[in-house]
Amino acid sequence: MIPETIPFTKLTAGGNDFICLDNTTGRFDDLLQSPQLSRFVRSLCRRGLSIGADGLIFAGQLGNGDGVDICARFMEPDGSEAELCGNGTACFTYWVVQAGMVAGPEVDILTAAGAATGRVGTPDPRRVRVCVPDPRDVRFDLQLDIKGEPWTLDYVVTGVPHAIGYVTDLARLDVPHWGPGIRHHPHFAPRGTNANFVQVLDEGRIAIRTFEFGVEAETLACGTGASASAILAALRHEWPETYRTGDTPVRVHVQGGEVLNVWFVCHNGRDVTDVCLETGVRAIHDGVIRPELIRELLDGVEPAPLGAGGTTNGYRGTGD
Repeated sequence: MIPETIPFTKLTAGGNDFICLDNTTGRFDDLLQSPQLSRFVRSLCRRGLSIGADGLIFAGQLGNGDGVDICARFMEPDGSEAELCGNGTACFTYWVVQAGMVAGPEVDILTAAGAATGRVGTPDPRRVRVCVPDPRDVRFDLQLDIKGEPWTLDYVVTGVPHAIGYVTDLARLDVPHWGPGIRHHPHFAPRGTNANFVQVLDEGRIAIRTFEFGVEAETLACGTGASASAILAALRHEWPETYRTGDTPVRVHVQGGEVLNVWFVCHNGRDVTDVCLETGVRAIHDGVIRPELIRELLDGVEPAPLGAGGTTNGYRGTGD
């Protein structure tokens, strides 16, 4: 069920890192349909004991270039599947073009959230722009009690759900405390939501920190969270028209030190289309998973749960 040898590529974008596996020939089809999939993903993503990553991406069936070039499946480090991942899509785009799976520079990708388009930059292919399905379910001014304190949150689904809270001092915010309270709040049941904390730096520029579901910790970046935060901040603060017509990007500073650019078009006040995210991608390494780890997977050794030993997937929350 699990291939005897597993080559992989690890990439990072904006502070999120991903393990990419090539399933264009169907070598992982049995695994993808089996109960072992969740444990396999958790085992590879655990930091300190395996490769470690914010997620795992499978390259799936190749298309004919007419509407879809390639399929992608995004797995969270807790073993669950995500419909979409913004920085993951950027890494995926760079990888499939550099590996020659798709000619590029533009790649039409089928995801569980719908069609996404990635484009590697010219002359620098490490600058990747990703255009994602239209956001939905925009909500403003949700008044919620979070761990005994009142919060006002905005909300939108940018492939996956995101709640946004606005703060005045992002650096001092206790994300490990507030993040789970928003992520698991009954208002967002049964699935929950990603929790984003936004500080407006000035017009068209924000800083964010994100507590991601699936990772169950703060990450150094989140592409769909950056997109959600940029859109809702621009609409809430009524920034000039140029930000709402796709002409000027909102600049998003993330914990990993990167600055992501987000463009979008707004119609009739709340209907948002044409969302595109630009981020920097770095290929970290190619490798082959050693037989010892594959045997461990085959023997059914359960990985340590997220958060074991006082950390969560290798992140320590505030200060990372």
